Amino acid sequence: MHWQHAYQKWKHFDKLDKELKQQLDNMDEKALEDAFYKPLTFGTGGMRGELGPGTNRMNIYTVRKAAEGLARYLMEKGEEWSAKGIVVAHDSRHMSPEFALETAKVMGAHRIPVTLFTSLRPTPELSFAVRHLGAAAGVVITASHNPPEYNGYKVYNEAGGQVPPDEAEKIIAKVQEVENELTVKVAEKKEMETRGLLRWVDEEVDGPYVQALETIVRRRDVIQEQADRLKIVFTPLHGTSRDLLVRGLDQLGFKHVTVVEEQAQPDPEFSTVESPNPEEHQAFTMAIEYGKRLNADILIGTDPDADRLGVAVKNDQGDYPVLTGNQLGALMLHYLLSKSEKLPDNGVMIKTIVTSEMGRAIADHFGIATIDTLTGFKFIGEKIRQYELSGEHTFLFGYEESYGYLIGDFVRDKDAIQAAIVACEMAAYYKTKGKTLLDALNDLYQQFGYYREDLHSITLKGKEGEEKIRGIMEDFRKNPLDRAGDLRVYAVEDYQTGERTFVKDGQVESINLPRASVVKFLMNDNCWCCLRPSGTEPKMKFYFGVRGETREACNKRLKELKEAVLSRVKVEA
Repeated sequence: MHWQHAYQKWKHFDKLDKELKQQLDNMDEKALEDAFYKPLTFGTGGMRGELGPGTNRMNIYTVRKAAEGLARYLMEKGEEWSAKGIVVAHDSRHMSPEFALETAKVMGAHRIPVTLFTSLRPTPELSFAVRHLGAAAGVVITASHNPPEYNGYKVYNEAGGQVPPDEAEKIIAKVQEVENELTVKVAEKKEMETRGLLRWVDEEVDGPYVQALETIVRRRDVIQEQADRLKIVFTPLHGTSRDLLVRGLDQLGFKHVTVVEEQAQPDPEFSTVESPNPEEHQAFTMAIEYGKRLNADILIGTDPDADRLGVAVKNDQGDYPVLTGNQLGALMLHYLLSKSEKLPDNGVMIKTIVTSEMGRAIADHFGIATIDTLTGFKFIGEKIRQYELSGEHTFLFGYEESYGYLIGDFVRDKDAIQAAIVACEMAAYYKTKGKTLLDALNDLYQQFGYYREDLHSITLKGKEGEEKIRGIMEDFRKNPLDRAGDLRVYAVEDYQTGERTFVKDGQVESINLPRASVVKFLMNDNCWCCLRPSGTEPKMKFYFGVRGETREACNKRLKELKEAVLSRVKVEA
């Protein structure tokens, strides 16, 4: 349908939400086209977009449409299945509580039971709740670390993982069957409560989740030994993690946890930071001020829905450099493997194709297999479920470069609360050795070689932005990278065709992963670069990974590789 037809349908809908109608009336033609030229689609993290009127925006009608599609999908699996119901959670963003309730009301129209949290909760707790309560599915309303004008809709299956591509396609098909998002039927909240179709929870899930955190601790004795000396500063960045993480740290014996008060309260504007993303070092500005004032050992920060964790550690100069996601992942992996009493023979570590190769080197050292997945933690969750059913592997750790980690599989998505617990335990352990996490990281570099990674993103919004992103991907497919300084490309992986092509002889291998618009160039000495459009943001992403025998060699290779790739990209954001 041409965008103007969709716009006219909304404009003349006599029951249109008053606030959305007012916004619609104030939009120019370019804004209207961007709001209506397509429906929101599911990417690596579900449905996500800017708030506002239109089929390409997050609003009560697009949320109802998504919920209607999910309801039809569950009903098609049978009455016994849909009777298990769904669990719904939400974060601190604009319209998150409203979207959570709208989801419940659509389910109520189909007599599908809904369990709804009484207030905002972390995304990983939603994953836990689906499994703990035996629900058929889960939904969390969140846009993770996106700017304030965004919100999102993430769907989880009965295993507690984000729906993988095959399930997502079936749900999307049901969503697309919904002819008019404006007329989706909803039940009344009071009626649902009276009929037992809407149930509210809090401690019923909070308690068991916090109790499960006990299972990921390796050295409780170390925590007790350092309880009076280890100083922790924590910022939830105006999000959902404060109560649950403070409670978990306290239960495990950490005594000196100081919360950054200015960022402790939920705030949909995230008013104290440029971006509520622990990947962005500016998000730690206030935490660093606290750290210097208190002489803290470790600073921890979670994104608004508490599935990503950032960590900063005091160095010899009294500053607090922020670890990268790859660095923290390598530290966690090594610590967990080295402090386990006995590693299973079929143990496995799972990472994404754009995560550092240092993790593979560490896993190899302990005789643990490494499995690569596409970008997006849902693929890691899918592998955990697969191995749980087949018994082929025992899951030990999963991570991605974008600050996502999972230790205990009682959750099937990245979990910043779990990761924060382990990060603080590591800090306590190395403090007993007179070391910081930075010292421990340098020890790993000495043992496994120096690794450096980087990410360059270009924001390209709207219809024009999508066309530019397609052009960049097409250019690198037709004219593949061949060298960068002393690095030579020996193979090109195209995940859209599912083929790995070796440069020397043209030999082709199959890549046993789902199809995706991703191109990766493999180079000598465990170096690589990867191009992919983001599945959740209007961005073109360029990932770089290098290894060298020295820090200087690493830095030189990274500079040359980035120049070789980015010099070919001629677009304006």
